[in-house]
Amino acid sequence: MTSAVVFFVLAVSVGTLALDNGLMRTPPMGWLAWERFRCDIDCDHDPKNCISEKLFMDMADRLAEDGWRELGYEYVNIDDCWSSMERDANGRLQPDPKRFPSGIPHLAQYVHERGLKLGIYGDLGTHTCGGYPGTTLDKVATDAQTFADWGIDMLKLDGCYSNATEQEQGYPLMSKALNATGRPIGYSCSWPAYQGGLPPKVNYTQLGEICNLWRNYGDIQDSWSSVLSIVDWFFDNQDILQPAAGPGRWNDPDMLIIGDFGLSVDQSRSQMALWAIMAAPLFMSNDLRSLDSRSRAVLQNKGVIVINQDPLGVQGRRLIKEQSGVEVFWRPLSSDASALVFFSRREDMPFRYQTSLKKLNYTAGVYQIYDIYQEKALSPIKDVSDFVVSINPSGVVMWYVYPAKKMHRDAMLYGPSLQRHSNRFASPNHL
Repeated sequence: MTSAVVFFVLAVSVGTLALDNGLMRTPPMGWLAWERFRCDIDCDHDPKNCISEKLFMDMADRLAEDGWRELGYEYVNIDDCWSSMERDANGRLQPDPKRFPSGIPHLAQYVHERGLKLGIYGDLGTHTCGGYPGTTLDKVATDAQTFADWGIDMLKLDGCYSNATEQEQGYPLMSKALNATGRPIGYSCSWPAYQGGLPPKVNYTQLGEICNLWRNYGDIQDSWSSVLSIVDWFFDNQDILQPAAGPGRWNDPDMLIIGDFGLSVDQSRSQMALWAIMAAPLFMSNDLRSLDSRSRAVLQNKGVIVINQDPLGVQGRRLIKEQSGVEVFWRPLSSDASALVFFSRREDMPFRYQTSLKKLNYTAGVYQIYDIYQEKALSPIKDVSDFVVSINPSGVVMWYVYPAKKMHRDAMLYGPSLQRHSNRFASPNHL
């Protein structure tokens, strides 16, 4: 099958219904507390890292002041362990008074004043995973209205301490309740992760109609083996998962752990590149206050972000899985462009992988190539010409690929100032 035919099939597949709240037309980006900070509530002995309003204000400051917001990282997301152990006298959720003394509306205002959005966590069960009050079916409307009243912009609804019947009723019910508040609130559902992530227990058509994004698989941990297990599951099941994704409805392989403790620089680049190919939400879970420069460079790579945020919204696929340990991934992009990732699972030394664009199902022609991590344009390549990429162990080479003939036609029609594809990646300043 040619890349043009595959592109048509994938593009048609994203036309199904999505949650009608107009949100998250490209994968959402931001920061999420859980993987890095978990349920640390000991503010007496660990005030810098405990789950408190101070932590989220700190992260909002960093997103606003360190160049993250301008790149699209706009959500500051609270996860579990934020609430009091008891609801208030009116049956509404309330934050822990010691750790969030100013209240959630004040925190939302603080975040909004910095041009950012605030997300919060709930659980469709008797308790959250951390043991805090959950949102049982009779509390769905109350909690949705509470979040709207507080100025919340996104809800992640977990599924601990609930059964399949309650989830089948509760996740659609919360979708309706959020829309009924009149406030635009992005909706992340953990429903499929609790039902094995695959049909027949998971109905991805329905999910696309009620949720903006959903967790399909288990939680990521701070390790390379965890990243690989997620990558394996998503691409082993790509024929099921890929058609489910599109503007406003995204598969979520979980947080970016870049800048924590478990990944090398090459592995960090691999996670970022593969998440971009998957059109995945980009929620960092790290400490932005002490992030090292190499991790920052990976997370702020404008080329990867442009690919991740491509408005076509088609999730990519694995094309080839070689016995040598090399895998090749492809994602169609808007304006006839595409992204390629060459990924090495090897653990010995850089591997020289030889192939051609024709072998990767590209149609006949000459293609312009931009190397995302080297941040430079390469010489044009004919589809039939073999080329070699050198891939570091557990690393990637990531390319932005564009037909040279189309680029020339654009230049003729629109003039040099609108050579979008050549200029888009010519320098980080153009992205």
